[in-house]
Amino acid sequence: MSRTFTIIKPNAVSNGDTGQILDMLATAGFRLCAMKMVCLSRNDAERFYAVHKDRPFFRRLVLFMTSGPVVVAILERENAVESLRQLVGNTDPAKAAEGTIRRKFGESLTRNAIHASDSDANAREEWSHFFAPEEIMETVYWLPCSAEKIDSD
Repeated sequence: MSRTFTIIKPNAVSNGDTGQILDMLATAGFRLCAMKMVCLSRNDAERFYAVHKDRPFFRRLVLFMTSGPVVVAILERENAVESLRQLVGNTDPAKAAEGTIRRKFGESLTRNAIHASDSDANAREEWSHFFAPEEIMETVYWLPCSAEKIDSD
């Protein structure tokens, strides 16, 4: 098993697409190791996207990523990085293959619904912006946290 990192972007969150995107991830065999909803500050977004700071789209990207809440998650499955990037599709939703997340939920090159890490090393670096080690579970299989038997009514 390997892990990767994703961000469901502000447009997808505000459009109510988060649940459908999480369902597509689960259907594709991804399991959650960590997830939360956050609002990025300008400083957070600039640090996260620092690799693009000299690119012409950097300011627009930072403004977009700070425009509303995002959902960040660490996902696990075999060949996680490559598998997620295939499911996410091309950065440009108009060029993304049918059945991909960006094709279904993306609006434009910037407002493309979801971020996916491009390597194992970058995934670890990216999730470290959002998660402390104690927030990362081995995997989540949707079992109760309590060891006690839950009685049904």
